[in-house]
Amino acid sequence: MDAVRPVFYVSDGTGITAETIGHSLLTQFSGLRFSTDRLPFVDSADKARDAARRIRSAGEAVGLRPVVVNSCVDPELNRLLAESGALMLDIFAPFIAPLEEELGQVRNAHIGRAHGIVDFDIYHRRINAMNYALAHDDGVKPDYSEADLILVAVSRAGKTPTCVYLALHHGVRAANYPLTPEDLESERLPAILRQYRSKLFGLTIDPVRLHQIRQERRPDSRYAQLDTCRREVAQAEAMLRREGVEMLSTTHASIEEIASRVMEHLGINREMY
Repeated sequence: MDAVRPVFYVSDGTGITAETIGHSLLTQFSGLRFSTDRLPFVDSADKARDAARRIRSAGEAVGLRPVVVNSCVDPELNRLLAESGALMLDIFAPFIAPLEEELGQVRNAHIGRAHGIVDFDIYHRRINAMNYALAHDDGVKPDYSEADLILVAVSRAGKTPTCVYLALHHGVRAANYPLTPEDLESERLPAILRQYRSKLFGLTIDPVRLHQIRQERRPDSRYAQLDTCRREVAQAEAMLRREGVEMLSTTHASIEEIASRVMEHLGINREMY
């Protein structure tokens, strides 16, 4: 079996940017095996030296040159990290020089700016959206007048994690409503949702996958039976098609893809924080 190449996401801040870009890059190389590790808040010379030693040791342990996806902005920290002998991928390098030339201004490097609290209004919008998503989870609080969108699906189809992602990353006030067996038997949208039809988006899922998820939550229950899952999914899809509600299967889709498709369909244009 091929050795697993070590990959490090190194940052002087949270490391989220480096990890997001690095993960996207690695997915382009199928068949190879990687072990990934995030090293956040490498914001001093001592921390950079420690990180370099750790990276070098990881490479020596497997006999492969490590890969570092790096978002540190301080050139001195980058120089120290390069002493690890790893392949250094500076995510800013391809873009800074062209931007400086176009904008007529040299960059002002600032550690942690990408995920720091730069704008308190934007920060509070995200927190308020998160509070909204939690308060309106699973139909607990059915007043949707302030919702930006409402996800509709059977239980365990991915509504809650998608709502949380939309709130945290886009500041979207996302509510969700679980279709109950009673709702499904009626074959019509629940009355509480009809007035908000323009905000609705349906999620569906492969019944076998739904069975696996429910089995983990309530093993061997009627709720988790494959026949139950098949019936509920079929009824939900038929209802949503009949009511003209757009649907997306979550079976093989990431939360990021689901969120993007929901916002695109509903015309919600929010930058990613």
